[in-house]
This record gives sequence, C-alpha cells and structure tokens, in this order.
Amino acid sequence: MMMPFKRQALVEFEAMESADQCVTCGAIEAVYIAGQQAFFNYSTSKRITRPTNADDPSSGNKVLLLSIQNPLYPITTDVLYTVCNPIGNVLRIVIFKRNGIQAMVEYPFWGQKAKSALNGADIYAGCCTLKIEYARPTRLNVLRNDNDSWDYTKPFLVRRERGKGRQRQAILGEHPSSYSDNGYGSHCPLLPLPSNNRYKRNSPHDAQEVVAYPLPQTSSYMGHASSSSVAMVSGLHPAKMNCTRIFNLFCLYGNIEKVKFMKSVPGTALVEMGDEYAVDRSITHLNSIKVFSKRLNVCVSKQHAVIPSQVFELEDGSSSYKDFAMTRNNRFSSVGQASKNIIQPPAAVLHFYNVPPCITEDELQRLCTEHDVPGFIKFKVFDAKPSSKTISGLFEFDNKTHAVEVLTVLNHHQIRIPSKYCVLLRRE
Repeated sequence: MMMPFKRQALVEFEAMESADQCVTCGAIEAVYIAGQQAFFNYSTSKRITRPTNADDPSSGNKVLLLSIQNPLYPITTDVLYTVCNPIGNVLRIVIFKRNGIQAMVEYPFWGQKAKSALNGADIYAGCCTLKIEYARPTRLNVLRNDNDSWDYTKPFLVRRERGKGRQRQAILGEHPSSYSDNGYGSHCPLLPLPSNNRYKRNSPHDAQEVVAYPLPQTSSYMGHASSSSVAMVSGLHPAKMNCTRIFNLFCLYGNIEKVKFMKSVPGTALVEMGDEYAVDRSITHLNSIKVFSKRLNVCVSKQHAVIPSQVFELEDGSSSYKDFAMTRNNRFSSVGQASKNIIQPPAAVLHFYNVPPCITEDELQRLCTEHDVPGFIKFKVFDAKPSSKTISGLFEFDNKTHAVEVLTVLNHHQIRIPSKYCVLLRRE
C-alpha cells in the first residue's frame, strides 16, 4: 500500500522469512530507487487492510480517492470532470488540500472501471500523476459548486458573489463538456498542457517565451478563484525562524509578497504568495518537512491577503512582518524568470551560484559554522570561463534536512569582498 505524501509504502509478504530477508539485505547493501536511498524496517501493522478488496471487481466503492502527485498545474473540479467523466457519469467531486492535493470522485456505480483506467496516468505530460484508491465514504456531500467541489446532479448549487444575493453568470455554462476518450494510461497524458498564463510581461519580447506554470483552459479560472494565495505555516522554530528565512525557503516555489507571524498563534506565520498555484506548489513540496527539528505544516489559509496588523518583535529581534513585493530575489516576476525555474522537492544537494572565485571551500565551511547550520560533506565547483567573475557548483549534505536548514539560513546571503558582494544558494 502506497503512502505517497509520506514517501513510504507497506509491503506484505506471504511468510515472515521473506520479510526478514528483505530487511536484512536492505541493511547490508544500500538500495536506491529513483536516486533516493530506500530504507527497510518492520511495520507495527501485522497485515495490510483496506475498507474494500481492491483486487475484486465485484467489490469496491463508487467513491474514489485520487491523490495528485507532482501537481505543477492547478487541479480544479473542471479538470477532474474532464478527466473522469469519459469513464462514466460523474455525480460529485470534492477537492481538499490538507496533505498535498487529493480529491474524491463519486460515480453512480462501483468505480473499478475508472480506477483501472486512470490509476497511474498523468493528467498533464510528466506531472499531475493520479494515484487512485477506493475511498471510505460511500457518498459525497457537496454544499456549493465551485473550483473545489461540484454536485453535477444539482446545477443550482452555483457559487454566489460574496455579499451579493444574485447568481454569478458562468462564462462557459454550468460545467465543462466531456473530454473525448482518446487514450488513457500511465504513458499518455490525459490533457494537453495548458497554454494560458497569468505572469506579467515586462516587455513585448517576453510574449514569445514559454512559461513553466500557466493556467489551464477551463471556465473556472476565467473568474474569481476560490482558493487563496495565502499559505499558513505552523510548526516554525520560535527562535530560529523569521520572515526573511521563510522567504528564503518559500521563494523556490513562487513569488513572495508578504510574510507575517501571528501573535495569537506562536510558531505560525501567514505567507502571501504571487498566486494560488504557488501556494499549491509550496504545500506539495514543503508540507511535513523538518526544519530545525520542527515539522512544518503548510496549508491554504482562509485569508486572501496578509494585513500588517499587530506587528511585534520576534525572539531574534526582527519584525514579525515584512513586505517582499519589491525585492529582486523573487524568481517568478516575469515570463523569462518563471520559465527558468525547475520545481522540485527538498533534497540533500544544493546548487550554489554567484559566488566570487576567490572564496575557498574552507571559507564556505566556516560560513556554515558561523551561522550555526550543518556543514557540507561534498563540494564541487563547475568549470567556468577564465574571465568569469563568479563561480557555481554543488554542496552535498548528510541528509535533506541539513540542506533545507542551510538553504533557509544562507539563501541570498551576501558575502562581502573588496568592492563587491555576492548572493548564494538555491536547491539543486
């Protein structure tokens, strides 16, 4: 049984001897899966159980649980309806974002056919991979029709404008048309890559560039999006985390507008990002990671903007509120910048750049020591032209937690040398 958001899995053997052999062999010789070392140990569970027997076509549930892995593009009810409806008449869809992005889809019949057809498929090429299981509920309860939930048996549950009693006019009708059945499976993306984008164009030349994270061509995003561009982060170390360090970590997944620590909830901050898709990427890659021995919880905030109220002093003496809207360190401010960013989860290797060539390995190790963060175990400098004024390369750490802590503290750190300074660090 896969547990994708924990990056774990349970494997049940027929005999205890087989499990013993697996654990023993894994301890003797390291096993790598997709470049990551896998660790094997005994589970407290005696057997793997599910609410239903997924292998028995006569058994199951008409409600499916969809886990969307690597969601680089927005996942809405329109998108899932387009994907799931060709298999059978979709009755209801509910999307939730507690641990990554998951959804429940209800059919009028047992969902074995849809599960077999869609499990393991990519919604868009190379991303938004579907992992499907039977859900525990047998019926979904939908209160309103919007980007995160929809009851296709009750089209009158339309979303209303806040503070207004009139029904909002939909641009493309009550729901999207069915998607043509032209190829499902793990080797074929279910939808073409989106082509719209919401990034600002700084010059006419930017119009020809390719953007990495555009909007899908669906009706819901033509109007107001129900999800928020504000993330709530809890589990922050009270003495070691501040607004700047939150920016250093979250700026890898989208522009940061404002950061504010909540006085009423210690160890919790609100992060206003450039758009709701940046929040989705942050949740996918940063939720449940450890930073300074504290496990972060990242979720969508009910707030739609960060307001600088109740500003106070943090334990390190810095302000509890900071505005980053005008900083040059934001990496998604234009089409050209956005297209160069490679979104990936935390790893044990960091890519550094813009470092003066006179800096030595010992000086970089000393920099880590001075800022009370773990030192690197391997160091590599990329070949550069003799006339180059900066160098770049890789740091490798004992584990990804150490790498995250170094990035959180030293990302954008200025190394002062005569007549110049530099900024370093991004995740490889």
